[in-house]
Amino acid sequence: MRRREKSRGPDRIRFSGQGGFRDKVKALVVGVCLLLLPAGPVSAHIYHYVDRDGVHHFTNTPTDPNYILYMKEESRKSGAGENTIYDSGTYDPIIRKAGARHGLEFSLIKAVIRVESGFNPRAISKKGARGLMQIMPENCQDLSVADPFDPSQNIMAGTLYLKRLLKRYKNKLSLALAAYNAGPTAVDKYKRIPPYKETKAYVRKVMAFYSQYKKV
Repeated sequence: MRRREKSRGPDRIRFSGQGGFRDKVKALVVGVCLLLLPAGPVSAHIYHYVDRDGVHHFTNTPTDPNYILYMKEESRKSGAGENTIYDSGTYDPIIRKAGARHGLEFSLIKAVIRVESGFNPRAISKKGARGLMQIMPENCQDLSVADPFDPSQNIMAGTLYLKRLLKRYKNKLSLALAAYNAGPTAVDKYKRIPPYKETKAYVRKVMAFYSQYKKV
């Protein structure tokens, strides 16, 4: 039987369970932890420990030496520093507009933005992808993007590109997401999610946030 205890704040969740059931819900709890992080730039690292009663503790502000790093947010270059998650509700109106225009779910678009940039409109990857949905410079012209750091242009373009990938892979979401991360060439080569650690983790993360945003 699972027991959920009242949180002391938006960054702390505890639960207990037995055997396989506890393991199955662990990933879900981490997703909830991330969604409950306060608005504005904060650390997105998640720490975890199991106390002697078998209760799992997750937090992004560890206060006990028993906590160990459970999930690390990858660094992103930005004008405000690294390892930050920005206000997740800022771009909701644009996301809804893009979803309506291109026929994609709000929760899916938002999940991609969360994983791609952490809602940082100035994010730049090591490979040069830019903005909220990490548009590559060579794709800007084809996607009608004059300024990849403009939230509206970026979200519209990223949503259009994701729509194209879904059409290309006959609405198989996992393949479309893999192609968004690793490129269509890699997906076409393996005819499945490419065996890249980064891409596999990317698909899992987007799917987890997609599931959570649908419940909000």
